[in-house]
This record gives sequence, structure tokens and C-alpha cells, in this order.
Amino acid sequence: MLQTLIKAALSGVLVMIVAETSKRSPAFGALVASLPLISILAVIWLWNDTGDTVRVANHLEATFYYVLPSLPIFLVMPALLRAEYAFWPALGLSVLLTIALYSLVVVVAARFGIQL
Repeated sequence: MLQTLIKAALSGVLVMIVAETSKRSPAFGALVASLPLISILAVIWLWNDTGDTVRVANHLEATFYYVLPSLPIFLVMPALLRAEYAFWPALGLSVLLTIALYSLVVVVAARFGIQL
């Protein structure tokens, strides 16, 4: 239980660092956010909890495939905001696009025999 609380607290601290850094410098905050810190921590915790290299490898591969459909949100949402969409509708449309792209990735991966 203590280990779970430490994991949650550390993850929360990383999100807080990104948010606070972005207030001062959006570009530096974006740099920190783009680092795969959470993925690295998750891999370390997964390895520590299971010792299973196959599980770690599967996790990393699936993460790669799931990152791809999330990338357009970083272009679509700024475009919508610059086109004077309000924040919440722009976020909603961007999230819906991301969900659609995730679904597409799962379907295409399954067609090629990749289980995510």
C-alpha cells in the first residue's frame, strides 16, 4: 500500500512540476511534459513488481503504438484555439479525435496480428 501511495505521489508531483513550469515558460513546460518520465517510472515499477521482461517489452511496444494517435492533439487543439474556439469545445473535439485515432490504431494493429 505504501508503495502505491509513493507511486501516486511521485506521478502527481511530476504533473505539478509541468503545470508550474508551464506558467513561467510554456516551451520549457512542454519540454518537461514531452519527456517520457512517467513511462520510464512505469517501466521501473513494472519491472520491480513483476521482474517480467516480456511484460515490460510488451508494455513499451504498446506505449509506442498508443503514443502515435495521441500526437495530433498537440497540433489540432492549438489550431482550434487560434481559430477562436473556446477552450472546452477545442479540448472536447481534440479528445474525440484522439479517441477515434486510438480506435483506428487498435483495429489496424489487430488486422496485422499486433495485440495491444
